[in-house]
Amino acid sequence: MRILGISAFYHDSAAALLDDGRIVAAAQEERFTRKKHDARFPLHAIRYCLAEGGIAVGDLDRVVFYDKPFVKFERLLETYLSFAPRGYKTFRMAIPLWLREKLFLKDLLLKELRKISGSGKWNEELLFSEHHLSHAASAFFPSPFDEAIVLTMDGVGEWATTSAAIGRGNSLEVQKEIHFPHSLGFLYSAFTYYTGFKVNSGEYKLMGLAPYGEPKYKDKILEHLIDVKADGSFRLNIGYFDFCTGLTMTSQRFHDLFGGPPRKPDQLLTPYHMDLAASIQAVTEEIVLRLTRSLCEETGIRNLCLAGGVALNCVANGKVLRDACCDRIWIQPAAGDAGGALGAALAGYHLQLGRARTANGDAMKGSFLGPAFTQREIEDRLTRCGARFEVLADSALIATGAEDLARSKALGWFQGRMEFGPRALGNRSILGDPRSPGMQKTLNLKIKYRESFRPFAPSVLRERVSDWFELDCDSPYMLLVADVVRSRRREMTREEKQLFGIDKLNVPRSEIPAVTHVDYSARVQTVHEDTNPRYHALLSAFERKTGCPVLVNTSFNVRGEPIVCTPEDAFRCFMGSELDALAAGNCYLRKEGQDPALKRNYETAFEPD
Repeated sequence: MRILGISAFYHDSAAALLDDGRIVAAAQEERFTRKKHDARFPLHAIRYCLAEGGIAVGDLDRVVFYDKPFVKFERLLETYLSFAPRGYKTFRMAIPLWLREKLFLKDLLLKELRKISGSGKWNEELLFSEHHLSHAASAFFPSPFDEAIVLTMDGVGEWATTSAAIGRGNSLEVQKEIHFPHSLGFLYSAFTYYTGFKVNSGEYKLMGLAPYGEPKYKDKILEHLIDVKADGSFRLNIGYFDFCTGLTMTSQRFHDLFGGPPRKPDQLLTPYHMDLAASIQAVTEEIVLRLTRSLCEETGIRNLCLAGGVALNCVANGKVLRDACCDRIWIQPAAGDAGGALGAALAGYHLQLGRARTANGDAMKGSFLGPAFTQREIEDRLTRCGARFEVLADSALIATGAEDLARSKALGWFQGRMEFGPRALGNRSILGDPRSPGMQKTLNLKIKYRESFRPFAPSVLRERVSDWFELDCDSPYMLLVADVVRSRRREMTREEKQLFGIDKLNVPRSEIPAVTHVDYSARVQTVHEDTNPRYHALLSAFERKTGCPVLVNTSFNVRGEPIVCTPEDAFRCFMGSELDALAAGNCYLRKEGQDPALKRNYETAFEPD
């Protein structure tokens, strides 16, 4: 039974392929088109998935789309009628698109699929899942749990913005929902917009900015913007927002409450913006904790799965883990809409077709579900790009990479199958020495071309994680935040403690300052030998050389660019940034050995995210 899942037409379009319930492949369209958050029909991602599975479109048994467009259209109409005549401008803009494409999505999907292959009885084989059910399926069915609570939180699906389901075996039933316009995802995005970042991509920045500030406005948010009950259920005060009727997230009333208009992207970040970030982060954490506590207490179930865009808030996830309301937590690494493609396929297989499931460990395979390239392909592609490289044996590659990293070189690491989801997990990564006090600033300003305050994550050998971080469980997907252990921290001087905001950035706070945020926290990725033996070997070699089993790990791209997919993408990024070296398969490239004429200007090559 071969099932293709598709998510598309909002943001982060993707495709995923199952074969008898086993995840064969999954990828976002942006990685192929090089357009970040590409929302178009995932033609390239589908072609990749079919090729990885060795099948044609006509070999598919089902195709499942990740939401129900008619129900979404119902929400659009009811929202307009509820607020009319306000919102007519946005309604007038949205209706032609809905009538031309989204309302008749079945016909559009059939048309696009036939571009790949004319065969297949798609009218009989095309299914639709509900948006939050797709998210929940993506979290529960690949998890190692036979029974779990599944909490989904995002902006909005059809109507649901927050939902709680219970998964058992091959069943998954939604128990509770909070409906639009009351949305935790939209509340967080409103502050993303107000502090000058881009909605649906800048939420990471807001979370990274929060530790520089104080949650001074938490009470104001809880008093005016959102009413939160003891069980975590909530209602927004819609008068402060404009997403129902306008083209922005916040209203004039919101601006009056917080003392002025939204920050423009090119304006300076001030301590005020940092305090706003800290405040909405604190509110989000409190709501998530109330939700998880009440669900665990009510059901008595001790396993928790998370999905939806809010589940990418790794700071909140870490607090849920430490809260110990549940025994174990598993988070879908592609928790946003891209993961909806995988969830749709899984929902079709287990729920609509009733196929059995056996929970037997983490079925995401480390989330390494994208394209891989043979050594011959890498060599041929790099040669056509004009790259100059040497081919090293495995042991020499690891030794050379570890040596360069120990000398504080920035290394592009292109290996194996591309990751599915927003995080680079050691196959499409830029790596650095976490012991270097200047590494964070160097990577941000000279290689990623992004804001200096943004933190970097540590990759650490799984067997050594508790020696360096206050964490002793698997965190393979970089979705849990934990503090650096006290014995590795550096106490600040009295003068350093008086610093405020981004002035704190340059103060080394631990033995691994490049991955230690200003509050001593870090977004931890544990590296496992069984899922990524080559990356595990590099970390081990680095530890033997330096005594440190940790590396800086950030995604292989510059600001505004999708993570690299092909050897050509990797070489272009290498030549367009100040990366010192690149390991692509067993090919090793040094910047000084390249043709200077191939250097590219990547600093302004992509639209800021």
